[in-house]
Amino acid sequence: MESSVAAALILGLLLGARHSLDPDHVVAVSTMVSEYRNPFKAIWIGVSWGLGHTTTLFIVGLIVIGLRVTIPENIALFLELIVGVMLIILGLQVFWAFRKKKVHLHPHDHDSGQHYHFHSHAEVSDHTAHHKLSFLGKPSFRLKSYLVGTVHGVAGSAALMLIALTAIDSPWTGILYIVLFGLGSIVSMGIMTIFLAVPFSTSARFPTFNRLIQMAAGTFSIIFGFFLIYEIGIGEGLLLSGG
Repeated sequence: MESSVAAALILGLLLGARHSLDPDHVVAVSTMVSEYRNPFKAIWIGVSWGLGHTTTLFIVGLIVIGLRVTIPENIALFLELIVGVMLIILGLQVFWAFRKKKVHLHPHDHDSGQHYHFHSHAEVSDHTAHHKLSFLGKPSFRLKSYLVGTVHGVAGSAALMLIALTAIDSPWTGILYIVLFGLGSIVSMGIMTIFLAVPFSTSARFPTFNRLIQMAAGTFSIIFGFFLIYEIGIGEGLLLSGG
C-alpha cells in the first residue's frame, strides 16, 4: 500500500512537470518573457506562473477531496475557452507595448537601396538597464504571470490531476499529491522560461530582429487563442449547445 502511495506521489510530481509544457502554457509564457533581455531574470515569470497555477489547483483540489466531486465537462470546456481568450489578450498586449514605446518602421536610404528597421522614441530607463545587467538577482514576484497561472490552473491536463484525486482515499495524501504536482509545474516552467527567453536575449543586439521575434510571439498567441476558441466552442460544441 505504501509503495502504491509513493508511486502516486512521484507520478504527481512528473505530471506537474509535464503539465507545464502544454502548448497553451508555453505560448502564454512566451509572450510574457518576450521583453526580457536576461534569460535568468525571466525565470521568475515561470515561477510566478507556477505559483498561480498551484494556487487554483490547491483550492479546487480541496473541494474535490472534501466533496468527492469532479469538474463537470461543460465547466472544464468553458475554462479552456477562457484560456483561449486570455491568449488573445496576451498577444494583443505585445503589440500594445510596441505602441506605448512608440515603436514603428523607419525607412532609410542607403547606397545599396532603401532599408527598413524598427525604431523607438521611448527613453530607456535606468531600471531597464539594471534588468539587462543583472544576472539572477533577488526573487521577484510577477503578478501578471501569477494571474495567468491561476487561469491555467484547472484547464487542460490539470483536469486529469483533479480526476486522479477522487481515486486517492487519504485526504492528506491527496493534498500532498496537489503540492507535488504544483512543485513539478513550478520547477519545470521556471526552467522552461530560461530557454524561452534565450531567442529574445540573443537578438537584443539586433533591434529589428528582436522586434520581429516579439511580434511573432504575439501573433502566434493570438492565432493559437482563436484556434482554442474554435476547437472548444465549435469542435467540442460548447457554443452550439444552446446553454
